[in-house]
Amino acid sequence: MKVVLKTDEYTIFQRRDERYAIKDADKAWVNGDAKIAILLEHKLIEAAAPAPAPAPAAEQEAEEAPAAEEAPAA
Repeated sequence: MKVVLKTDEYTIFQRRDERYAIKDADKAWVNGDAKIAILLEHKLIEAAAPAPAPAPAAEQEAEEAPAAEEAPAA
């Protein structure tokens, strides 16, 4: 692994398979959301926007019912 960036808080490494690894000041590996946030901050990765979460079925029915009442009867 080669060192890409070294700060007082963490060190970013690039592995041979082109992926990144991060160790914090306590020599513990950083994973998950914290790792993604650091890599995004330094523009080493690009993240796609998350897809909107689907509304639960009960909320969808509650939203559709008033719309049906407001529509004129044919």
